[in-house]
Amino acid sequence: MMREIPLNEWIKKLNSERLQHNLDRRRFLQGAGKIAGLSLGLAIAQSMGGFEVNADPTFSDYPFTLGVASGDPLSDGVVLWTRLAPDPLNGGGMPPHSVPVKWEVAVDPYFRNIVGRGTELARPELGHSIHVEVSGLKANHEYFYRFKSGSEISPTGKTKTLPKSGEGISQLKFAFVSCQQFEHGYFTAYQHLAKEELDLVFHLGDYIYEYGPNEYIAASGNVRTHSGPEIKTLVDYRNRYAQYRSDIHLQAAHAVFPWIVTWDDHEVENNYANIIPEKGQSVEEFIIRRAAAYQAYYEHMPLRKSSLPQGADMKIYRQFEYGDLASFFVLDTRQYRDDQANGDKSSPQTPESLDPKRTLLGTEQEEWLFQRLDNSTKKWNVLAQQIFFAQRNYGTAASPKYSMDAWDGYPAARQHVLDYAKENQLNNLIVLTGDVHASWASNLLEDFNDGNSRIFGAEFVGTSITSGGNGADKRADTDKILGLNSNIKFFNDYRGYVRCKVTPDHWQADYRVVPYVSAIGADISTRASFVFEKDGQGLKQISTTEVPLGQKLSTEVEEDRNRAHNRAHQRQLEKKGKKVPRP
Repeated sequence: MMREIPLNEWIKKLNSERLQHNLDRRRFLQGAGKIAGLSLGLAIAQSMGGFEVNADPTFSDYPFTLGVASGDPLSDGVVLWTRLAPDPLNGGGMPPHSVPVKWEVAVDPYFRNIVGRGTELARPELGHSIHVEVSGLKANHEYFYRFKSGSEISPTGKTKTLPKSGEGISQLKFAFVSCQQFEHGYFTAYQHLAKEELDLVFHLGDYIYEYGPNEYIAASGNVRTHSGPEIKTLVDYRNRYAQYRSDIHLQAAHAVFPWIVTWDDHEVENNYANIIPEKGQSVEEFIIRRAAAYQAYYEHMPLRKSSLPQGADMKIYRQFEYGDLASFFVLDTRQYRDDQANGDKSSPQTPESLDPKRTLLGTEQEEWLFQRLDNSTKKWNVLAQQIFFAQRNYGTAASPKYSMDAWDGYPAARQHVLDYAKENQLNNLIVLTGDVHASWASNLLEDFNDGNSRIFGAEFVGTSITSGGNGADKRADTDKILGLNSNIKFFNDYRGYVRCKVTPDHWQADYRVVPYVSAIGADISTRASFVFEKDGQGLKQISTTEVPLGQKLSTEVEEDRNRAHNRAHQRQLEKKGKKVPRP
């Protein structure tokens, strides 16, 4: 087991080198990366030991309080997930030993025809979570599953395998979601999502938020409260996931579809970059925090063992093939990136942001992506990722402003993708995005500064489930932004998700929104539908609907989201007794 003293000595040594020898950034990050490996080993080791197995467990309360989920589907199998947590908001409430959990898979919801069963150990070192990698299933088939431990039986879940790679597929229906700040609203969108007819769901990040109670406040006010202070330790992160997963509508959406997940920033901390924190803490402290956050993320997602944290890394980028119809490349734009340029403030491009050496995906992931694209023969190539890909100026024509946290802040990295699309004459690239708490649709151009440039794909940006509060049909800056960016064809500020219907030649995206999240019971509407058809003509809007009961126009602008995060940070400092200047 890793001892804490060597870790502390290493941190002390690194701090000394950093201060006294003015290390260049690359050498510093290499040293800090070693600490990350030690820290992650320590985070896991602290919860390990020579635990016995309780073969006949009893529980202080119902242990399946966090529901069930499935994910990472393949053509012959899927991951089944649950976590034993009779006291979910207090570390789970499980004793410090392993507990056997039985699982069953059937072709019917009554489990009359069981096609797979087994037993897995829920281990304390992974928060008593279960990740069953079921194999031997039929391709493109629905299945039902459940768990049992002691005398307790879990809710029943439904899942579905993918078609075989290369199999002729005429249609795929899926949805993608992101950004679900628990305090900002009710997860009504998930209530509606669970009723859709879908093959799978993608979650594109910000599954949880790290803030303490009422630190990050929505414009429409907070309607729920985080159950503990700002999260930093493994137990903290486990409790926060437990609070989010206790929501009945989130549980319902997990229970009826397989999910494919990736993270963004709030699973650790707002706008972190690699091992560089946003503000207010040392790199060394942050590395330990990130290690705990990564472990908790794995514990609460239906991920394969191949995504189990290893040293300083947790590999979450991966590929899924849906017959001959689509290849999905699930990306990680957070773990390997260079620090944001220009102090991570909205700004025009500068020599720093334009530096051709700056990376967003990291060399290994970028090479992996282009190699997989080289080998793809699918009708559609899809990047399922976190942050705005298309160019988006929200300043003015004379004084542009771009987000340094998005692909706009890494234009050389984006250019690699644009160059690849041009060199290979792609016409079938779709980018799926979350992060910005609003719905957008944009054509992808070989040159975003030339409105007549060839269109090779489309980006569909999904709004948040709740983050930012109620929203409105239009913001104060909607018309300005659409006027400045000819590639952007749609911008709406309600909350919800995006439902996609895909055929070999036709990609339809339906922007499903609710008028408010500050109260329960909101209905769902399809605010607009867009089609992309690989004909070089770009996005076409095929329908639009007025959303009843929602606010039509708000005073909000793009910078307000950053201001809300800055105010949250100020509240954190004030809680620590520190005086901070107001912006």
